[in-house]
Amino acid sequence: MTINVQIEESREQALTEEFQKPYFSQIKQFLQQEKAEGKTIFPAGTNIFNAFNTTPFDQVKVVILGQDPYHGTGEAHGLSFSVLEGIRIPPSLKNIYKELHDDLWLAIPTTGNLTPRAKQGVFLLNASLTVRKDNPNSHKDIGRHIFTDAVIKKLSEKKDHLVFILRGAFAQQKTDLIDKSKHMIIRSPHPSPFSADRGFFGSKPFSKTNDYLKQHWISGIDWRI
Repeated sequence: MTINVQIEESREQALTEEFQKPYFSQIKQFLQQEKAEGKTIFPAGTNIFNAFNTTPFDQVKVVILGQDPYHGTGEAHGLSFSVLEGIRIPPSLKNIYKELHDDLWLAIPTTGNLTPRAKQGVFLLNASLTVRKDNPNSHKDIGRHIFTDAVIKKLSEKKDHLVFILRGAFAQQKTDLIDKSKHMIIRSPHPSPFSADRGFFGSKPFSKTNDYLKQHWISGIDWRI
């Protein structure tokens, strides 16, 4: 797997400084070594920056932060909480869809591919952009969080009136990276079956997001898939 940065132009310009830092080269070297050792890395190299390429910097309206890509074969494709067409919808995403229905009375989608949302300005970012097959959180200490923290800070600094949806304790650790005076933060428990009943259900993130965007004369998100 060749690890080249192929990233949408506006995002590349905003993050050029990060790409040039030593830690970013170390990440690439680590992934190349993993591949050389015969380890399978998800998502595929061409999809590592899928969230960045699908949702250009100048089009971001909403940021939804995940922790780790899915680690099963054929699942991860570079968008948090999303899976490719034809893949079984994961339990957390099923609960997200249940809340979507309860919040906006929309039909529950039959696909787990969230690309239509990403194309509308919903930046589906995983804090760790890669993972080893069948080994969750296996890349959490390789420096990815330095990069994605920088991405969150840059969005907060350069944009106005974004909605940051932080699900679970891990995502909420990023609150201090966000300027709360000019952005909205929606916090809730994680949608996992282990925690969704503790406050994710009933959190109404979809309607709250659109209400905030419209208050600032920004078009809302069509949450249908």
